[in-house]
Amino acid sequence: MSVSVLRLTARIGTSLALWTPSLHSRPRRGMSARGHPLAALCQLSVGADKQANLSAARGLLEEAKRRGALMAFLPEAFDYVGSSREETLALSETLAGDTLTHYAGLARTLDLWLSLGGFHERGPDWETERRVYNTHVVVNNQGQIVSTYRKCHLFDVEIPQKGVSLKESAFALPGPSMVEPVQTPVGKLGLGVCYDVRFPEFSLALQKSGAEILTFPSAFTPATGAAHWEPLLRARAIENQCYVLAAAQVGRHYPGRSSYGHALAVDPWGVVTADCGGECAGLALVEVDLEKMRHVRRGMPLAQHRRDADFYSGLERPVGQD
Repeated sequence: MSVSVLRLTARIGTSLALWTPSLHSRPRRGMSARGHPLAALCQLSVGADKQANLSAARGLLEEAKRRGALMAFLPEAFDYVGSSREETLALSETLAGDTLTHYAGLARTLDLWLSLGGFHERGPDWETERRVYNTHVVVNNQGQIVSTYRKCHLFDVEIPQKGVSLKESAFALPGPSMVEPVQTPVGKLGLGVCYDVRFPEFSLALQKSGAEILTFPSAFTPATGAAHWEPLLRARAIENQCYVLAAAQVGRHYPGRSSYGHALAVDPWGVVTADCGGECAGLALVEVDLEKMRHVRRGMPLAQHRRDADFYSGLERPVGQD
C-alpha cells in the first residue's frame, strides 16, 4: 500500500511516501497505478457548528474524489461534538434529517462511497428517553444508506490521573447488535466505532463473517490515544489479517475536550501505512491490496489453526484446586 497525505494547509506529509501514478501506465478511474482500489482516510476537527463541520468535510471529500478515491472514511462525531449533554442531544437528528440528506447528496454528486463514522441518531423513544445512538452509516455512490451499525460498547471511563472523564451512556444508548460486513468498492467492510476496537472478540466476529477491512472511526482522548491507539489498531490488523482503516478527530473541540488525531491505516501484516498526524485536519489516500491480504492469510493460516469456541472456553483448573 502506498499513500499520500494532505493537510488542510496543503502541505504533504514528509514522513510518508507520496502516491503518484506510474509514468508508464494510466491508472483506471478509482484505482492506483497497480490496479488496486483507493480509499481516502479523513481527519476532522469539529465543534458544535454543524454547517462549519459539513463545509470542512465537504472540502476533504472533494479532494478525495479529485485524487481518485472510490470511498472516503470520516471519523466518529463527524456531524458535531457538543459541549454538554444538553447541546449534544439538542443537535441530534434522525437518519432522515438534514445532515445525512446533505451527505447523501454529496455521495451522489461526487460518485463516492462514504463511511460516516459516528452520527448522533435520535433513539427510538426520543420524546420520553431523550438519548441517541452513535451510528456508523455507510452510504453508496447513489446516495443510498446501505448499512447502519449502532455502537455496542459505550465509553464510560474515569481515569482521573490521566485526565480522562467521559460517560457516553449519559446521552447514548448501546446498539442492540453487530451488523454483517458490507461489500464496498474497496473491499468487504466490517463496521465498528472507536471503543469497539478494545474488544478483540468483536473484530474476530467480523473477520469470521468475511470482513477484509475493519474500520474504527474514532475520537480518542489524547491520553488514551498516546498510550493505546496505534497498538490496538495494529493488534486488530495482525490477529485478524485484515486492513484496518481508522479515521479520527483531532485537536480541541471546546475547553476540556480534545481528540488525539493520528488517523491510521494498517495493512494485514500490521504495518502502519498512513498516519495523518496529531495537529490538524487532512486526509491520507490509501491503496487497498486484497491480494496482499490473501497472501498473508495463506502464509500464516490463522483461521485453520484456530480451535473451536468450546476449546477456549474449557480451561481446566490446576490439579488440587476446586
